[in-house]
Amino acid sequence: MRPIDVIEGKVSVLDRADVDTDQIIPKQFLKRVERTGFGEFLFYDWIRDGEIELEPNPILVTGANFGCGSSREHAPWALEDFGFQAIVAPSFADIFYSNCTKIGLLPVILDEEHCRAVAEAGEARIDVDDETVNCAAGVFEFTIEHDIKHRLRNGLDDIGLTLENGGAIDAFEQSGAGALGPVTTAL
Repeated sequence: MRPIDVIEGKVSVLDRADVDTDQIIPKQFLKRVERTGFGEFLFYDWIRDGEIELEPNPILVTGANFGCGSSREHAPWALEDFGFQAIVAPSFADIFYSNCTKIGLLPVILDEEHCRAVAEAGEARIDVDDETVNCAAGVFEFTIEHDIKHRLRNGLDDIGLTLENGGAIDAFEQSGAGALGPVTTAL
């Protein structure tokens, strides 16, 4: 995972609320376990039917409750593989939000008015450290949990977070305490 400090560039707009993961990446494309190769199937039905057009810009602005539906990890993978580095929306489904942060796709929560302003500006600069979105319409603040910010700023996936504690893990293993096995209270 790459560290994230600043994401800037053009904005793509998907002016829809309640976009579920089944639309982000339809079920027929979930036959792989690699994190790549999903971008070409992003919003497959909507794009194929001509309902929407999207450019692979660094930033996607969309409506509320983005990523609702099933908890498939493939949805953030598809968005990232398509070219998005940040998704700006008034709200996200909880599991989708978490899945994004675990792969380095930045979810940014702004109120609807500010989302519209960023969409209309067409370009934006998102600063993770300052927790701001800067565009022609102004500078808008967002919040991100400290632990998630640490993960993103340092490019740490779950394995990377575990390896941050490598010294403590090594010390535990060398102490022999792990060989004692689990302690149970069952009779």
